[in-house]
Amino acid sequence: MLLFRERIPADWLPKVLANLPAVLVDHAHLERKAATTALNLEKYRDLYGRVEELNAIAIEELQHFQLVLHLLKARGIPFGQPHPSPWITGLMRSIRNGQRHQVIDHLICCALIEGRSCEKFQMLAHELRNIDPDLASFYGGLVESEGNHYATYLLMARAVDDAETDRRLNFYLGLDAALTRQGSPLPILH
Repeated sequence: MLLFRERIPADWLPKVLANLPAVLVDHAHLERKAATTALNLEKYRDLYGRVEELNAIAIEELQHFQLVLHLLKARGIPFGQPHPSPWITGLMRSIRNGQRHQVIDHLICCALIEGRSCEKFQMLAHELRNIDPDLASFYGGLVESEGNHYATYLLMARAVDDAETDRRLNFYLGLDAALTRQGSPLPILH
């Protein structure tokens, strides 16, 4: 896993646990966006040879989206409007233009999002086990997938340019830390 430079804020978990319906709606939107992002990465020339891997990620993310939609339906939670994540927005705004730079930055952002999801899903699986065992099991079941997506995106970036990936990863880990410290008042995953 990535050596994040900043821990998840202490107020995140209590806020999320107190607002699980809103978090599940947010989670559904994140899975949908993750699927479309995997497909959007296929536009980069440097990733033409990785289209099947990206399709597999997109399909898996859509399956996760469907699972979350089923959870919403089973729990009587209406699918609603997404809330923008200041953390994700901050990461994505830093993506540089230019094919080679853009693809590396985009892949690193995707890796960080998947890495943070892995970390947060582990926390939720642990904390929910006595409160909501079914939801704990659901989140626990997603951890490996998120970790695999993180690793895949980072390896794709390294295959494009290993040295530039290291340089930009250093930048993004600093940005992640700054954005994580800012937190969000909303009960959202990221």
